Amino acid sequence: MLHMCVLAILLGCIHNNPKKMSNSILYTRVSSIDQRTDRQRVNEKSYDLVIEDKCPGDLEIFLRPEGSRLKTMIDRNLVGSISVWSIDRCGRNLRNIIDFIYYTTERRIPVTFISQGLCTLDENGDENPIAKMFISILGCVAEMERSQIKERQRQGIDLALLDPNKYLGRKPGSQETVLQFLSKKKNKQAMDLLQKGYKNIEVSKIAGLHPNTISKIKKYLNVSNPG
Repeated sequence: MLHMCVLAILLGCIHNNPKKMSNSILYTRVSSIDQRTDRQRVNEKSYDLVIEDKCPGDLEIFLRPEGSRLKTMIDRNLVGSISVWSIDRCGRNLRNIIDFIYYTTERRIPVTFISQGLCTLDENGDENPIAKMFISILGCVAEMERSQIKERQRQGIDLALLDPNKYLGRKPGSQETVLQFLSKKKNKQAMDLLQKGYKNIEVSKIAGLHPNTISKIKKYLNVSNPG
């Protein structure tokens, strides 16, 4: 894997030369393995390294597979600047976003959010108060949007419980209630994964359920949010 080789080279360089290296990093993230980060790779050749994560956005950035490598590079003074397409690529939880910005600001590493045109530090390396204010506002918006999605899903669950024949295709005479169907361990796991943004095929493999069952659960989750 190319990015691991690059990281190994950088770590070797810093071992031989303790002086801080100002490497520019472009961090990208999508929610699932079949999604692409092309839209986020603006002028990618102008960066020293592009780091790509494929995982749900509610996972803290430094706990993600590639995000943890980014933290290792930061801790070893290998990072001079970080660019991210948008604030929600860093997290969907305001606290997680603020923690990431605080961590990088403490180490005087500017983080630029490309689509919003914001940078956490000014040209003198000091904290940018205007950017901090807008980032907090936009982080709140991202968190509210996530909460609304979860609320619509919860409403869909309530509707399905009221009318299982309509929303779950329950056959007449079936002995299994909707609540029993949803309470199954694997089905509950599948619901959680779907809510986190995983694709049907990924959920099917992780939870060990038939794709038809996943489709049934997903249809149920999307009842109040069609399309």
